[in-house]
Amino acid sequence: MFKHILVPTDGSDFSTTTVRRALSFAKEAGAKVTFYFAKPDYPIAFYGEGALIDPTTPEKFAEMADTQATRILSDAESLAKEAGVESAVASTVSDIPYLGIIAAAESSGCDLIFMASHGRKGLAALLLGSETQKVLTHTKIPVLVYR
Repeated sequence: MFKHILVPTDGSDFSTTTVRRALSFAKEAGAKVTFYFAKPDYPIAFYGEGALIDPTTPEKFAEMADTQATRILSDAESLAKEAGVESAVASTVSDIPYLGIIAAAESSGCDLIFMASHGRKGLAALLLGSETQKVLTHTKIPVLVYR
């Protein structure tokens, strides 16, 4: 049914659990998996009284984000190799992760997005928002939500 699954990951324990479950699902379906990581963009500097000064240059920030992305995606690829599932990786700079997820799924030709949901409710859900909910709202690609 599904042949190419996008699995967004941020390297957290919860995300790693989701990666493992997605790999199990992909193996059963005979699907390939592409792991995606949204690298943060360099924060905008604010000047004035009380502003925090970040000594990190945009270049150093990008290097640190690349290192983080490489580590997280390599870990996911290792899990895929152990599971016997064909995998690829993708990463883009995106301060709006749900847009990066959707763009990665479209550009990779994925026919399913397999995402985790933290299951926040009430005020926490309202204040923190949900990247999963935003993906569900804005994509035409089917989304499987793992809780």
